[in-house]
Amino acid sequence: MESSKKPIVKGQEEKRVQPEDQRAKVIEWEDYEQELARLCSLTSALEESKRKKVLLEEKLHSLIQGLKIGIDYFVRWFGKWIQFLAEWFVEQIEAESLSRSNELDQMREKLESRKLVMGNMSMHSKVVKEKVRKQEEQLSAEIRSLLTGGSSLSVANKRMQESSRSLAGEKGYGNLKNLQKLLRARQQYMVSQVSLLYPVKVVIRKAPEQELESFSSSIKSDLAELWLDSQYSGVPDGSKPVDQATLTISGLHLTVIPFTKMSFFTDKKEVQRSSTALGYVAHAVSLIASYLQVPLRYPLRLGGSRSYIRDYTPSIEHSASSTTLDSIISTSTKPVEFPLFIEGQDSTRAAYAVFLLNKDLEQLLNFIGVKSLGPRHVLANLKELTRTILSPEYIDM
Repeated sequence: MESSKKPIVKGQEEKRVQPEDQRAKVIEWEDYEQELARLCSLTSALEESKRKKVLLEEKLHSLIQGLKIGIDYFVRWFGKWIQFLAEWFVEQIEAESLSRSNELDQMREKLESRKLVMGNMSMHSKVVKEKVRKQEEQLSAEIRSLLTGGSSLSVANKRMQESSRSLAGEKGYGNLKNLQKLLRARQQYMVSQVSLLYPVKVVIRKAPEQELESFSSSIKSDLAELWLDSQYSGVPDGSKPVDQATLTISGLHLTVIPFTKMSFFTDKKEVQRSSTALGYVAHAVSLIASYLQVPLRYPLRLGGSRSYIRDYTPSIEHSASSTTLDSIISTSTKPVEFPLFIEGQDSTRAAYAVFLLNKDLEQLLNFIGVKSLGPRHVLANLKELTRTILSPEYIDM
């Protein structure tokens, strides 16, 4: 490569060799016209091409101008369309974001309400769980008690079976029934002795007075009569005719006159006879109660014609006047005695004592399954009591 290049000497012109196509062409004369014609045609063609080139340039320029105008219009239209689309998209996005924000707020509110509900349910579940735990403990305790009761029941059942077997034996229920019959026969015998000692008989007589069992309506101002009428309002007034059978005990009548019309001129013997009759009744009631093994609700303190009956219920006046609880308790535990006689006593207390005696008779009648004849029939209740006990049906009760 270095040998092919020659150095250029300053002051000398470099000899350049022109290419072969730029060298002058030598045309023969006979070809001159042909060449000239060819050159003319080439010149005209060149002029035509120049003219076409100018036209094309003008058309191209006009097209470029129109294209520029169209591009400018398109760019402006497209820009407006892009701006419209952008604004529309922004509006849509804002609306969507607003709706999503509202939905989020609603969902947040729902979430808060759900949290509140879940909190309440959690508290309720805790309460229910505590109740269930307590119920389980209670049920377990009840189950344990049931198991204990079942074991006790089984033991009791075994004992009952053993008792049934023992009762079915020679010394069992049959022997018990025989002993009960013997006991009731013994009670019959002893009550028969009482009825022989204090016989209650029916006597027909004419008397101006009425029996104690048939208090008349003229003495209802008496406190005992008022109490009896308030407690036994269904008992009819027992006013009897003058000519009628009356009851006596050991030949003595119980009359109402000594208890209702006590005065200076009252027959003292009549008062004494009534007190003696009440003493007989009290003694008979006490004996029958002991034979039947019945503790009387109103115990008796026997003294013949000076007998008393005890009431453990405090009186209304005494309890109302009490100011402290201790005094009420002390009065409720201390019995009050009422006399079964009228001599030297208040008639109201004596009438109440007769009422209590009749309540003891009613207690004995109820014990043997007989209904009382009423709160005013002392001798009639005593006669009914002895009659029922002495009847053959009493042994098989």
